[in-house]
Amino acid sequence: MTNQIIQSCKVSSTRMRTIRFALTGLLAVPGIALSGCAHQQPLVSTDRLTVVNDSTILPAPGRKDLIAGDRPSLIGPLDTIQVDVFNIADLSREVQVDAGGRIAMPLIGTIDANGRTAQELAQSIERALRSRYVRNPDVTVNIRSSVSQVVTMEGQVIEPGLYPVTNQMTLLRAIASAKGLSEFAKENEVVILRTVDGRHMAGLYNIEAIRRGDYDDPAIYANDVVVVGDSPARRRFRDLVSVAPLLAAPLIAVLQ
Repeated sequence: MTNQIIQSCKVSSTRMRTIRFALTGLLAVPGIALSGCAHQQPLVSTDRLTVVNDSTILPAPGRKDLIAGDRPSLIGPLDTIQVDVFNIADLSREVQVDAGGRIAMPLIGTIDANGRTAQELAQSIERALRSRYVRNPDVTVNIRSSVSQVVTMEGQVIEPGLYPVTNQMTLLRAIASAKGLSEFAKENEVVILRTVDGRHMAGLYNIEAIRRGDYDDPAIYANDVVVVGDSPARRRFRDLVSVAPLLAAPLIAVLQ
């Protein structure tokens, strides 16, 4: 039978040894099985997920569903802010926070803005102006653009890099910002690195389980680092596919 396959496909014995080696290596990899078909489990309702089985229309969200939970927007280095002092045009200006997190204002000099909300900074400027003989100063601060509130996307995503964080940012949205998972991403090995009260913490997540509604899509905060793992099994499968045209019969593989 082997001689017939070799003769019909006109494959040299050296190439057949390569194919056998690739197949043997693939079957030896944990998590990979060869099968004729794969069945996808349907979504079912759980305590976290409600599946609408008897309707073709997904209900519209209410007003509260459209509003994300409040998260303070903090000012950081190189952010651009607008400072307005009521009735004092000479003090109103657009300012970029320096690399050390400070801004310079007339009359009050340098003031620390790093890690403060817009309201907190406005109150600090009011106190400083009041001490410089400005009667009842009324200050408003708005964040024009922020480059400090970002999440780092690393590993097997299509476009790794730094992405802005809003109060609606979640893990799936962060991955979508990086143009999605790459070809060799390991969906059950996605790590979020975070510093909480000076302690370095890590959480391991399964993207497929989140998509099934097994648990909530975790929130992403500024300075988080998301690392998507690499699947060596998928790389081996690609190497096998590269020699698949040499086979005389179809090859169907299911990656677990």
